[in-house]
Amino acid sequence: MEIDDPVTNGNTDAVMTESTPPFTPSPPVPASRLSQLTESLKLEHQLLRVPFEHYKKTIRANHRYLEKEVTSVVSSVGDLADNNWSKDVTVSRLTSLVSRLQGLKRKLEEGSNVENLQAQRCRARIDHLDSADAENITEWNNTKLKRILVDYMLRMSYFETASKLSESCNILDLVDIDIFREAKKVIDALKRREVAPALAWCADNKTRLKKSKSKFEFQLRLQEFIELVRADSYKQAIHYARKHLTPCGATHMDELQRVLATLAFKSTTECTKYKVLFELGQWDILVHQFKQEFCKLYGMTMETLLNIYLQAGLSALKTPYGFEEGCTKEDPLSQESFRKLALPLPYSKQEHSKLVCYISKELMDTENPPLVFPNGYVYSTKPLKEMADKNGGEVKCPRTGLVCNYTDLVKAYIS
Repeated sequence: MEIDDPVTNGNTDAVMTESTPPFTPSPPVPASRLSQLTESLKLEHQLLRVPFEHYKKTIRANHRYLEKEVTSVVSSVGDLADNNWSKDVTVSRLTSLVSRLQGLKRKLEEGSNVENLQAQRCRARIDHLDSADAENITEWNNTKLKRILVDYMLRMSYFETASKLSESCNILDLVDIDIFREAKKVIDALKRREVAPALAWCADNKTRLKKSKSKFEFQLRLQEFIELVRADSYKQAIHYARKHLTPCGATHMDELQRVLATLAFKSTTECTKYKVLFELGQWDILVHQFKQEFCKLYGMTMETLLNIYLQAGLSALKTPYGFEEGCTKEDPLSQESFRKLALPLPYSKQEHSKLVCYISKELMDTENPPLVFPNGYVYSTKPLKEMADKNGGEVKCPRTGLVCNYTDLVKAYIS
């Protein structure tokens, strides 16, 4: 049985016309938006580096734990084979080994789940960067702004607010809440004058810290020694120095000799060189050192991303006029908080002055020239012309309230 070809009124051209939709070329994307997107992506190094470093750290920790447990189990099995234990003892030891292996299995499963979650986070961030497009750059920048705000909240220890914002905006995979919580525990302990959590953190990251030639662990050991001297526990301090400080003598001899001298000078000394070692401000220095090492380890910036972006914008706006009392409210530098951020920045290099109208907020140029009121205030032509047309030829200075005729205004020229 043959099936005839579908023909509309015997005209094959009609079928072809209906089956082929018209092609409408998409409008070209402005070059400025592509350039803006490219520059924005260059600043996203931290977004990928942080979860990747955390992922590698978890893998190393799981691997170390596995090697340690397997070595111990193999050694125990060897002991059983080499010794003629009784049947009951052998069964008991084998049962203990089985329980240990079951615990190892559970631990590895948990570690595998954590690794998968961290790998998923890395993938989510790669997909997020890959989704950046010149056509959706506005939406992408809005997400970026939320990430920057969460980063600021985490560094300021506003964890609950940061978590709620991340959940409501569905960006949990794009922020590092768990990593900052880990750092917060160490910082809080140092503020309580406890070094144990910080030393544990150093042990977990020993290889990376050694590779970067970090002195942080040594500084923690010195502070712990100082605290023993402060408590008049001299014998314990000497024992501690022999165990933990002596191995560092080859690389840190000068600092080591200075600290060990506190055994003779004691905490009540008035000698400035040694008195400073007993000041409580040394703990603040340790907090700052930890933040530096933490940021270096994960490839983070020491300064918050929010401050960095704000300073980038302020660097283009900073002028001597912005720090004067007469600074306009439209200028961000009229606010004290922005002035503090801009203080270390250089002044903006302005080769050509730009005059902005107080009324319309538009540039005054040859097409929109400035006009001068009799009282000396200057505004652009367009808004004054519109005002004159509405008020029968009269214009009013918005700052002083002076009313005059439009014809009384004098044109100014920009050189």
